[in-house]
Amino acid sequence: MGIIQDNKAERDEKVIDFTLASSNNLLLIFTRNPELGKGKRRLADTVGDESALKIYQFLLNHTVKITCNLYAEKIVYYSEEIWENDIWDNKRFGKKLQTGINLGARMANAFQEGFQNEFQKIIIIGSDMFDLSQEDIEQAFKALESNDFVVGPAEDGGYYLLGMKNYMPELFNNKDWGTETVLKDTLAHLKDKKIALLETRNDVDYYEDIKDIEAFQPFLKHINS
Repeated sequence: MGIIQDNKAERDEKVIDFTLASSNNLLLIFTRNPELGKGKRRLADTVGDESALKIYQFLLNHTVKITCNLYAEKIVYYSEEIWENDIWDNKRFGKKLQTGINLGARMANAFQEGFQNEFQKIIIIGSDMFDLSQEDIEQAFKALESNDFVVGPAEDGGYYLLGMKNYMPELFNNKDWGTETVLKDTLAHLKDKKIALLETRNDVDYYEDIKDIEAFQPFLKHINS
């Protein structure tokens, strides 16, 4: 499985940042600090806290794999605190802390800062998409060459990817985050914009999302036995 982010590493008191000067593309990666009993609560209801944590660590490693060689600046936004020595290589990924009262505000702040730093195309993803590949993200950046926005719809009514060339704060306001209305309400704001829609994909929230996928079977032996 490779390196596992399973211990709280030394906390960096400063923001870890870097610049890939040759790219005008910025990838924002929103992640939750992987700690036992936190995160993936709906999944944990079925598989238990330890398995839920191992599954999330597996998904984090997958996200590292599909983004580490991407031609873009990449910044990992942590939910709780910045971990200096973890699976996110400081030479490849900038590191910052999410700020804001809810998910919408946190994403808005990250996009706004990116555009203030003069990036031309900015895309945000989470860290729990097993169906996502490096090629998918490259396709999304390419779609922004001829579109103003790009959206990756999730099967649960949200989205797994959002990208834009200009900051649009309305996309992050007045949404019921974590519900099946997020995608619909987001697309309503974009009805007069030039938008590219990617393939609908499934993120990992429930046991049913992974029970038939071979890669997750090692984490489910205690349920399937």
